[in-house]
Amino acid sequence: MVHRIRLAAVLATTGLLSGIGTAASADGVEDRIAEALSAAPPGIRETATVSDLDGTVLRPGDGAYTCFPAPEKVAGPMCMDGEWMRWMDAWSGGKPFQAGRVGIAYMLAGDAPNGGASNVDPAASQPTTKNDWVVEGPHLMVIVPDNATLEGLPTTPDTDGPYVMWPGTPYAHIMVPVAERPAQRQAEGG
Repeated sequence: MVHRIRLAAVLATTGLLSGIGTAASADGVEDRIAEALSAAPPGIRETATVSDLDGTVLRPGDGAYTCFPAPEKVAGPMCMDGEWMRWMDAWSGGKPFQAGRVGIAYMLAGDAPNGGASNVDPAASQPTTKNDWVVEGPHLMVIVPDNATLEGLPTTPDTDGPYVMWPGTPYAHIMVPVAERPAQRQAEGG
């Protein structure tokens, strides 16, 4: 499941989502577009490119954001700016990352009930009793050029405000919940 998000990131950052394979007509295309755009605020919905995780452009756009529908059993729909697309490429390839500027990503539909992520392990794909798994409600995510500026922010999701996900890694970012958090997944057998 994490591999599908990583595939999308690689496709997006290598330019394969720039119009190649634009979908003309297919079952469910409008539904996937609507799902992807549910992650974004209204102004971004108007201009965002919408792409499937296989690299198919569902709707070309001329804005700064690319939106993706939720892959099965993973997170939720998301919209990312160019800096987040670079972040996704680094994360998916296990490469170092240093933001060149502040980057913003939106997940205003929240995580899927069977999705979520470890708050401490960027490589985790399922909850365990030790990886601080969180299924987040509607939120936005912020990356910054200097991770030292994250010092002093909470590093666990059991807060009423923003917190740092994946602290101490090149993939550290600020999670900004904007609505109630849904029920949490439990580790298998836990």
